[in-house]
Amino acid sequence: MIKRTSLTVLMILYSFYSVDAQQEELKTDGYTPYELLSSYYNSNFHPFKKKNIYVGLSFSLEDKRLQNTDYLVQQVIDGERLNYDIVAKFGYYTGNYGMAGIKLNYYQNHFEGSIYREPDTLQSNSISRGFALKPHFRSSVPLTKNERLSFFTDIGVSFGIAHNLKREIKHSDEIQKQFGKDYHLGIGISPGITFFAMENFAFEMQLNVLGYQLQVSENRVNNAAPSREVRQNVDFNINILSMELGLAYYIGSKK
Repeated sequence: MIKRTSLTVLMILYSFYSVDAQQEELKTDGYTPYELLSSYYNSNFHPFKKKNIYVGLSFSLEDKRLQNTDYLVQQVIDGERLNYDIVAKFGYYTGNYGMAGIKLNYYQNHFEGSIYREPDTLQSNSISRGFALKPHFRSSVPLTKNERLSFFTDIGVSFGIAHNLKREIKHSDEIQKQFGKDYHLGIGISPGITFFAMENFAFEMQLNVLGYQLQVSENRVNNAAPSREVRQNVDFNINILSMELGLAYYIGSKK
């Protein structure tokens, strides 16, 4: 009986020792997911190093239902607006923290619904499609020692063209068609923030703060003679609604 009790006590002590040894091993060699993720950036991580390659993509979508909404010259009785914007980005670091890049932008704006424009109620259907080419130069400033969080500034120009088509029906039989084409030229400064979330993948937030734009619009209503309008404007504002969110990948960051 005494031998059996002693054997049981030894087995219990051995089991406790085994559990303690396993816990100590996990404590020494194991890492939490956050520690494993963060340790990637603590040694030899240089995302903004010369000869690195940058690839990015941003996308925005607006799907809005409008009812009894007042605008400056008309009121939307009932309508739906669907807008989207896609930007593909490419860049090459010509020097440490300095990148020459280009953006390819495609967008579409569409509206369909009933509007009231004094003194008539109209059925309106309009669509605008355009693209733009935006060469730019980016300068990055790390905000943390491991360069995981950084501030950047884009300075660049943009060239674009858009095609517009609008059809309005009044009294069920009067149809007015408007064909248009817009040419854009712009120069701007856009600051932003880069945060690396997982290895070489980063989230980006960017605002258009200062810019100059030249727009030339050509329009024709039905078969009338075409009209032409030239507009220039300089903007200096911070509009949170114009924030551009995107995802980027830095090739060559871990060298």
